[in-house]
Amino acid sequence: MKPNALWHSKNKMPKNATTQQRIKWHLAHQRNCGCREIPEKLKEEIKKRETKN
Repeated sequence: MKPNALWHSKNKMPKNATTQQRIKWHLAHQRNCGCREIPEKLKEEIKKRETKN
């Protein structure tokens, strides 16, 4: 998929992002751009957190 340059320019990943910030950014990225997949390690962390709730 072609990157959404406008979204990327307005939504930078924070420096030294926490895991929660990374999850939030990647989920928003997936909804608004989706030029790449969520990293596997982050997918695993999302699943872990979903099963705890």
